[in-house]
Amino acid sequence: MLDEKYRAVLLGLAFLILLMLSYIANTAFFNTLSVLFENQLLVFSMIFINNVIVVSLILLGMTFYVDLVVLGFFKREKYANVVLEHPRTFAVVFALIVLFLSILRGANLFLGRIIVEALPTIFLVSAPIGIIEGYGIYLTIRKTLSRTIAVKDLVCIYGIFFIAALIEVGFINILR
Repeated sequence: MLDEKYRAVLLGLAFLILLMLSYIANTAFFNTLSVLFENQLLVFSMIFINNVIVVSLILLGMTFYVDLVVLGFFKREKYANVVLEHPRTFAVVFALIVLFLSILRGANLFLGRIIVEALPTIFLVSAPIGIIEGYGIYLTIRKTLSRTIAVKDLVCIYGIFFIAALIEVGFINILR
């Protein structure tokens, strides 16, 4: 039992440290975005790495949450197990929220602000990539919360984000 609690604490600390490091990497990525577009391989690599960081943080955070619930850290909480009992519903909602926020951030990045009139067009252009990335996020969360994730699943998930990065770079080149 002590080893499991120790593992949960280490997962939480790793999550916090990697979250801080990902913020720094994300800020550097968006600050050097215009320079990155001069080299297609570099922009593809950066988009793929950014996606891998995001999905890895989701995986780590969900694993940390599962460990906390399973080890009984939320014994007094009435609804702590709801997420574990309904992993598909939570995965769909979480994936939609992540996609919506990333589209808003991208719109803010490229337009300098969020223009409500442009959002339907942005959502339409982002739909193919959003569907692929959304499925990858959904799969990550569902497999992690249901405690059925395996190395084969990770390969599939990272493959989905590899394909999404290829399509994203292609769309960027078409729209430029």
